[in-house]
Amino acid sequence: MTEPATARSCPFPADADRETHSTPVLLARAEQFAAQFDRIAKGRENPLNIVIEDTTGPVQAVINGRPTLMFGTNSYLGLNFHPDCIAAAVAAAQHYGTGSTASRVAAGNHRLHVQLEEEIAAFHRRSDAVVFSTGFMANLGVITALARKEDAIFADAHCHASIFDACRLSGAQVSTFRHNDAADLERLFTESDIASEQTLVIVEGLYSVRGDVGALAELAAVAKRRGAVFVVDEAHGLGVYGRNGRGVGEHLGVEDDIDVVVGTFSKSVGVIGGYAVSNTAALRALRFMARPYLYTASLPLPVVAAARAAIALIASDRHGLRASVWRNARQFHAGVSRLGLPLHSDAGPVGSIRLPGLAAGYAVWQGLLARGIYVNLLVPPATPDGEVVLRFSVSAAHKPQHIDAAISAFREVKDSVGLG
Repeated sequence: MTEPATARSCPFPADADRETHSTPVLLARAEQFAAQFDRIAKGRENPLNIVIEDTTGPVQAVINGRPTLMFGTNSYLGLNFHPDCIAAAVAAAQHYGTGSTASRVAAGNHRLHVQLEEEIAAFHRRSDAVVFSTGFMANLGVITALARKEDAIFADAHCHASIFDACRLSGAQVSTFRHNDAADLERLFTESDIASEQTLVIVEGLYSVRGDVGALAELAAVAKRRGAVFVVDEAHGLGVYGRNGRGVGEHLGVEDDIDVVVGTFSKSVGVIGGYAVSNTAALRALRFMARPYLYTASLPLPVVAAARAAIALIASDRHGLRASVWRNARQFHAGVSRLGLPLHSDAGPVGSIRLPGLAAGYAVWQGLLARGIYVNLLVPPATPDGEVVLRFSVSAAHKPQHIDAAISAFREVKDSVGLG
């Protein structure tokens, strides 16, 4: 048991002692992480504090007074600027106001929230849906509601931070298996002293750092044979993969083997929020078991209205947005491949390029930004295997000339930095 904060155990030193203490270790670590970018940037743009001064379109912005093409936004379909979504948000703001001011179980559960849940469930051909305020909270809500300290969770080693945070918070016994490795997942079941029926297996449909697709068929087969619960996060696959845009599970034909699909509205849908869908009646209990649902203000109704409009657009695909994003993805991938840069995965809406260390990574990132091209510089611990990568995403809103401009910038920076 922790001691009460008496004079002897108080974590705050007396005023007379404060000047003699060095920087606390916890703060020093944070300062050290930020300082590594400061040393490399030398007063230039820093990936940790880049400011977008204006947004002029779904893939256009102004950074440091310079028109910039955005290749790192996750706006895969450009719906954050679609007139239907904007009109729905404006009308809802004018009628309902700007915020909910309460959680779903207090005074924040509105008819529009229920309609959005019905529509997202129908879109996924599932019986029930629960909407959360962010995708991060959707993972927290699902995992911590389903798993307890007497249970086990097996997670793919490349899963998102929200998944691992949720696993830790659940109190369950957490193990990771090698990325996309069904045999290693089988090993975890064999070695576990917890019953398979008390085990949750969680993976992603599309992994957002490397851009590779999850081995859902092989992993689902192991989970189902063992009687475990199989959960798939389709945050980045929604709207892009599958004939109807339901994600990688649909694309690979394994939707019926997935017990719970977790998704987000902050990528293809173009707003913010998260959800979980299932055909299992027990999912309804998430409303009373998931702390992020119980204790977080519900989505503002303008966001809900825009999300509903976007889901309708994804379901109908009347503008051919899925075909557009794939055409752009293939053009971008082919152009980068011709330059000889080391790509992690095949063509897709998101991907990354391996770089030899932080200094080289920053040089490429800054060189692209100086040429009006924005991508994401990712460093450990946000990347698998301690890699430094440039992460990029393409959108249906990109034009062929945008991609040509990006490839031209990559060529110039590759030559100037000396990559090869």
